[in-house]
Amino acid sequence: MPPSGHGGFVDEVTVSVRAGHGGRGAVSFRREPYVPRGGPDGGDGGRGGSVILEAAADVSSLAGLAHAGELRAEDGRPGSGGRRTGRDGRDLVLRVPVGTVVRDQEGAVLADLAAPGERALVARGGAGGRGNARFASPVRRAPDFAEPGLSGQQRRLRLELRLIADVGLVGAPNAGKSSLLRAISAATPRVADYPFTTLEPELGVVELEQGRLVVADVPGLVEGAAQGAGLGLRFLRHLERTRVLLFLVDGAAPDPWAQLEMVRREVTAYSAELGSRPSLVAINKLDLPRVRELSRASPPGVLWCSALTGEGVPELLEAVLVEVAAAPAPPRATPAPPVRRLHRQTPTRVERRPWGFEITGAAVERLVARSRFDSPGSLQRFQVALDRAGISAALAEAGAREGDTVRIAGREFEYRP
Repeated sequence: MPPSGHGGFVDEVTVSVRAGHGGRGAVSFRREPYVPRGGPDGGDGGRGGSVILEAAADVSSLAGLAHAGELRAEDGRPGSGGRRTGRDGRDLVLRVPVGTVVRDQEGAVLADLAAPGERALVARGGAGGRGNARFASPVRRAPDFAEPGLSGQQRRLRLELRLIADVGLVGAPNAGKSSLLRAISAATPRVADYPFTTLEPELGVVELEQGRLVVADVPGLVEGAAQGAGLGLRFLRHLERTRVLLFLVDGAAPDPWAQLEMVRREVTAYSAELGSRPSLVAINKLDLPRVRELSRASPPGVLWCSALTGEGVPELLEAVLVEVAAAPAPPRATPAPPVRRLHRQTPTRVERRPWGFEITGAAVERLVARSRFDSPGSLQRFQVALDRAGISAALAEAGAREGDTVRIAGREFEYRP
């Protein structure tokens, strides 16, 4: 999926991440003068680094990740003699804007980073392999094998930014939202006397004696925005974090009330919950004679202002402050419940294929990942484990003959009874 946004603002990206692989265990034997039969002393490999997302207040866009290749954490270092454990791989910490929602490839929410400093572990590093010192026993006093490290987790993630604000400015193109934002804050969105001037969301901070307001201005909504018309649908999700919606209407429109109804309808069509969010209605361009005449027959609860001259803006902000103070906090995206691993392993299965036999099961696949097949000792340990698990007997029962191909976790072996 290509990054969505405009210019330097990017609010949706798809990234591939890979945690570090665990370091391999060491095969080493203690050799010191006057110490006969020193024995194995190979240390364990270090754990691979994990990939972590961190919400940072000074990051405003996902543009830094828009064209990144696969993002990798550091692999763990191998173990060494003297029972020295390899260094763990460094975690890869990716800083993202506050308000970033993290989804997996299937669309399930993994994390909602809605506050500065919040973190989410999105790919876990692989465990390090055990050194040969771990396999010493009274029967096997000089093990000549160690384990490779396990692979780090690989994932493809979709990151979606949803701006966090107290107030969301909603309206049709040319309603004056950007002009109002410039008038009440230090934000500098582009404005002009033609529609569609807002091409990306803007945030402004309004400093008042009674408190501070964070206001978000999103591109104007046109008829059919909830079905994808115009720019509105792409950015409507930025309203999901706002406490209060401020519907700003172009008082100079042929029918301001019809325009208000259209905008409300599009918001509700996008999200019924968003449509029921606490809201205020303000009619802009009070500086025009036609609009001032219209205001004399104003319905109750409607506010009137002029972003150009500032008339009515203090009263508008006062009403917004009252509404924000009474409004509940916006809902957060709910992460999917973590998958709980059962103690009982997936049963091992032996299945006949046109090319031979395939063995599947969590236990046997993990055994393959933990074995080094260039080591006679490790290979012998692998064979003994297959015999103890009953897999050799299952292959014989399934009709396997000497020389048949046996595949486990992508590796092929030749069956020898």
